[in-house]
Amino acid sequence: MRPPHARSERPPSRRGPSASAGLAAAALLLPLLGATAAALPAEPAAPDAGVDLTEQRAHWIDRSTVLWPGDLDPDRTYTLVSSEDADLAVSGGELDGASTSVRLTAVPGGPTGEQRAAWPHLAELSALETGRINGPRLREALTGQLAVVERDGDGTVTGATGVQIPGVLDDVYAAAAEADLGAVWDAGGRPTVSLWAPTARSVTLELYEDSADDTPRTVRMRRDHRTGVWSARGRADWAGSFYTFGVRVFSPAADGGRGAVVDNRVTDPYSVSLSTDSARSHLVDLADPDLAPEGWSDPVKPAAVSPEAASVYELHVRDHSVSDDTVPAGLRGTFAAFARSDSAGMRELAALAEDGLDYVHLLPAFDIGSVPEDPADRAEPACDLASSAPDSEEQQACVAEVRGRDAFNWGYDPYHYTVPEGSYSTDPDGAARVTEFRRMVGGLNGAGLRVVMDVVYNHTHQAGQDEQSVLDRVVPGYYHRLEADGGVATSTCCPNTAPEHLMMGKLVVDSVVTWAREYRVDGFRFDLMGHHPKQNMLDLRAALDELTPEEDGVDGSAILLYGEGWNFGEVADDARFEQATQANMAGTGIGTFNDRLRDGVRGGGPFDADPGVQGFGSGLYTDPNGSPANGTAEEQLARLLNYQDLVKVGLTGNLRDYRFTASSGEETTGARVDYNGAPAGYTLDPGEAVTYVDAHDNETLYDALAYKLPRDTPMDDRVRMQALSLGTAVFGQGTVFVHAGTERLRSKSLDRNSYDSGDWFNRLSWDCADGNNFGVGLPPAWDNEDKWVHARPLLADPALVADCAAIEDGRERFGEMLRIRESTPAFALGTAEEVQARVSFPTSGADELPGVITMHVDTTGLEGEWSSVTVVFNATPGTVEQDVDALAGADVRLHPVQAESADEVVREASADAAGTLTVPPRTVAVFVAG
Repeated sequence: MRPPHARSERPPSRRGPSASAGLAAAALLLPLLGATAAALPAEPAAPDAGVDLTEQRAHWIDRSTVLWPGDLDPDRTYTLVSSEDADLAVSGGELDGASTSVRLTAVPGGPTGEQRAAWPHLAELSALETGRINGPRLREALTGQLAVVERDGDGTVTGATGVQIPGVLDDVYAAAAEADLGAVWDAGGRPTVSLWAPTARSVTLELYEDSADDTPRTVRMRRDHRTGVWSARGRADWAGSFYTFGVRVFSPAADGGRGAVVDNRVTDPYSVSLSTDSARSHLVDLADPDLAPEGWSDPVKPAAVSPEAASVYELHVRDHSVSDDTVPAGLRGTFAAFARSDSAGMRELAALAEDGLDYVHLLPAFDIGSVPEDPADRAEPACDLASSAPDSEEQQACVAEVRGRDAFNWGYDPYHYTVPEGSYSTDPDGAARVTEFRRMVGGLNGAGLRVVMDVVYNHTHQAGQDEQSVLDRVVPGYYHRLEADGGVATSTCCPNTAPEHLMMGKLVVDSVVTWAREYRVDGFRFDLMGHHPKQNMLDLRAALDELTPEEDGVDGSAILLYGEGWNFGEVADDARFEQATQANMAGTGIGTFNDRLRDGVRGGGPFDADPGVQGFGSGLYTDPNGSPANGTAEEQLARLLNYQDLVKVGLTGNLRDYRFTASSGEETTGARVDYNGAPAGYTLDPGEAVTYVDAHDNETLYDALAYKLPRDTPMDDRVRMQALSLGTAVFGQGTVFVHAGTERLRSKSLDRNSYDSGDWFNRLSWDCADGNNFGVGLPPAWDNEDKWVHARPLLADPALVADCAAIEDGRERFGEMLRIRESTPAFALGTAEEVQARVSFPTSGADELPGVITMHVDTTGLEGEWSSVTVVFNATPGTVEQDVDALAGADVRLHPVQAESADEVVREASADAAGTLTVPPRTVAVFVAG
């Protein structure tokens, strides 16, 4: 996901701004204005002008320190107050409702250096000291409504605001980091159920015989004052029961944002199984043999592949089979379809594995909040979608009517992090989803593929007191990242979580380890990883590395980790912590997506107003499409040469320090090549780059090329440019990442953000007779209407609908490239030093041809039969020659896979004794020597 790309509906604001709130904020911050404030006309303050208890602008960061949002007045006093009944109120300068109070003392100089480092976004706030508060009094205060109150010399309240408490909770309850949460089973089959709820007044366990039982049995839970964990030890016959927690707690979001003590019935954040629609948690032991599918105890799993050698295929669970009529109707769109080895989809995945594909990356498959799990509650478009014109508005309008109730969503809206999604199960009520997910993993392993899960720990579907909020109804105001006023930050499109807080960071690690150990997931892709602290990812890496085949059944050190290292939002530029962004993750071995190569190949960026902006793989300068967005011929040439440098850096694994000759003729490094004002190269190891030209976000590669290639480009040439563009990812160093169906020219009818566009726009067919889904209607208005003026003429053009011949050609070219990659270590060099020593761009420089890149890899001493591999990417409409001095006098020939290719054009590529390589138009050709 590239910001600000929304993938699920933004929830309504929980703290809508009001005039009084704005005045209160201004009053609290007025002392910060200094002399400017003094120059303002003096007016009598309203009696309660500095008071707003619906906001939390003070911060209790540890047991002894409270931060105040403004300068401290030496003539005023400051008090931390707590209300057991949550009825704090200020009227006429008087405070009512306080149960306890602590006199605060100003700290000269503000927060300490250590505190400023831990809370950089709060570094300029004033510091107040609480003094020594005994344990019981401290814990009791944390269960109430909190406020910091400012009074003048007469005792009149002149300012008051609520308090954010994550810091003090992490300090007081640090021991909770070692606690076992959720349901933990002993050797005798007895569970202990535990919930971290340090601010709760009481917690009860509510047991149900089945998911429909309306009369739970209430079980008392004991509170550990050291950890804030509430626990109940059960009997063996609790197995299979359903449960919720009854949590009495103060919630700042309750009562319209005024705050109140509430009685929440809530599911377990550490659930591993659920009832339908996640209404209740389900008590199951994942080690129960009854939950293991046949063969689970003796798995056959393909060998692990290192990040620099891995190829990954991004696939949505529902897309895989919902349109596959070789799968029984009741299994389409489910985990169970992956166990059908004879289906068209599984046969195709096995064929891709045979070609050299290593991993299937599944879009979110954990429990989500956007899809009704009971099929009876779903609705599908009522229209005859196939009968409308290819450029009609009717299809998207019909999809829109049911998009909140249909079976499709990308799934970036987490509800419970560690439970398989029920809508992908044949029975969402209970543990069938557990067994079926495991069976899916086994099916993919049997096809020769390892499994990556797309995980989304950076936000939740809902927060506060909303119906599908879990974390925030257990420990309100803790698990989510808060803005200055106490409202939940939503820069990720949804309520942002705060993995920088101890127990949210623990939840991330515990959840991922569970998926790895209990489901044998081989890799994890982190959505918006830049919203995580780098330390959180390092902690996770360390926890996975501790998993061993002997103790855990998996080799955790072989598990892939990669994610979106984008830098934006309230955490941007390390504002709150050192982020897990692209540059920061260099040297960690954790991969990040390389948008540099993607944009260089496609052209422009994902959010261009005119989608006709061209790039290296779409004909910029060498095959102009006439769009004014591309500028003059001179401007196009300059941009193309910069793009070629971006692609070269991408082909090295986006290495920061890789040295080469740029298109300007100057010696440079990856970091010195410009990418929109940022360094192009940022990795320290080639395996840290995830190289791609399309993904689920933004238009598919085929659709991007439909916008960018000249309108009259023949289909054969479109297939060639598709393959060439894919080749920049396949033949580069680092992890290769491919969106499912791209090898089959997959289209989403120009939909740039199909997260909620239903099966119609997301359709993936394994039968070429169904076409490639281009021209099935204008893409949904809610995120594409601004592009309709560009889309209409393209969708109406039948020449842009790929036929069987084109689809099969696209698939075959991709398979050939995978087989070539697998045939030599040239494309999987393990270190930056190896890449520097072996990879070169011999025709790069001031005289390089626009639209042509030549990469030479010296493979002397490596395994294999060749002394070098040379790849020429000719993106131009004409045949080109490239002189490679290192090949003069060598026995150079086309790679055997291409020499036997069904593609007659690539077979025309040739080499002579002088080292001159001749490559036909719109072709990526691979030559071997030795």
